[in-house]
Amino acid sequence: MASCSSRSRSAMLTIASFGALAFATTSASANPVDTFGFGSRSSAMAGSNVADVDDFSANYYNPAGLVAAEGLRIDIGYVRASHFLKTNGRDNQVDPIKALVFGIVAPGKVAGLPFAFGIAAHLPDDRVFRVRSLEQDQPRWEMYDNRTQRLFIAANLAIRPFPFLEIGGGMAFLAQTRARLDITGEMNLDDPNTSLLRHEVDADLTAIRYPQVGVRVKASDKLRFAAVYRGSFKLTIDIDARVLVDAQLVGNHVPLLALISTSTLSNFLPKQVVLGGSYDVTDDVTLDADVTWVNWSAYESPVTHVSSKLDIKVPPGLPDRFLPDPQAPTVVLPVNFKDTFVPRIGAEGRIPIGGGHELAIRGGYYFEKSPIPAQTGLTNFVDGDHHSFTAGMGIKLAHVADEMPGDLRFDVHGMLSVIPERLTLKSSGADRIGDYRSSGQVWIVGTTLGLVFK
Repeated sequence: MASCSSRSRSAMLTIASFGALAFATTSASANPVDTFGFGSRSSAMAGSNVADVDDFSANYYNPAGLVAAEGLRIDIGYVRASHFLKTNGRDNQVDPIKALVFGIVAPGKVAGLPFAFGIAAHLPDDRVFRVRSLEQDQPRWEMYDNRTQRLFIAANLAIRPFPFLEIGGGMAFLAQTRARLDITGEMNLDDPNTSLLRHEVDADLTAIRYPQVGVRVKASDKLRFAAVYRGSFKLTIDIDARVLVDAQLVGNHVPLLALISTSTLSNFLPKQVVLGGSYDVTDDVTLDADVTWVNWSAYESPVTHVSSKLDIKVPPGLPDRFLPDPQAPTVVLPVNFKDTFVPRIGAEGRIPIGGGHELAIRGGYYFEKSPIPAQTGLTNFVDGDHHSFTAGMGIKLAHVADEMPGDLRFDVHGMLSVIPERLTLKSSGADRIGDYRSSGQVWIVGTTLGLVFK
């Protein structure tokens, strides 16, 4: 009996490795609403409105804002993000994000205490979940490559115990994968086309939950302050593969048992604390600002951890060149990301257009310094500082029909995120990848339609 790895091992485990790694990913961080915003009004103001939100997007920005809803509200929208990310002048073909967003806010009172329940979701319409596996030194846009292919769902409850105080909290949900792959049959290494193999896949999704809470204080009729905490989570994809075959090699029948286990950090949301304020300059102009601390230093390497064992009953007389040689396991290097502070500002101007109708013009900006240190060694997590400019507009149509005693809201937004050129210089002249330049842009557009029943 032998237990080892080599060229023969690589050939014999090709199918098992392919099946296991088909589930694995290496490039993942946070969730899409962190990157692309949530809801057209909030996104048009650069997500700066933790102290100024009362629609379905409060399920992400600040759950306390739900209790300020004017009435039962239903929103549905769509968002698309296109990536133009390059290294050495070549586009890296990062997939676009296309997603449906929707949410419900239901306010009410219990024993005179105002409360509200909210639920919201971000649903990709191309892939609900996408995974990829890359070698440790393969350059990848760590903040975008797989970050966007995620389903996000949140449910929250908010109350107003005092006229000046609103409190809200709840949970956000994602799914973790656990899978098993079995391959049995006959494998002819001399003539692979004659191999007869059977496979069986068993996969389960396990819910992952993380908390989020927020408070909002009304300091005056014009000034509001807010604080939000978002918990951290990590999703892993764990795959166990088993290969039990009768391998035919240079005329010999070789019973083969291969066991492969992989564990990959599929998605990571760093812990976040947000402090913000909102001020009504006039009855028709509002300024928002906030700053977010993001705990990127807790980020773990997304490189797939692989453990394997190969047991072969080697027939007598098999030439030595077919026997496996020992191979050292891959050493996964620490990523050493840094915590960041993300400042955001936004503004909204409202223009009455008669009959209770209203037109809103919005804009904003935020700066996000890259948490990724200079990639001078083996790893190549590509990123750069982000300058993001947002704009949008919305229209409110009051009492559009007698059958619907409420308002119709229609909002649109756009965002341009600019990543200036970043030069990566390797400390070793013999590095396989070598020095490179990276830069890019991300364009985002979206729209939201809302009904408010008063």
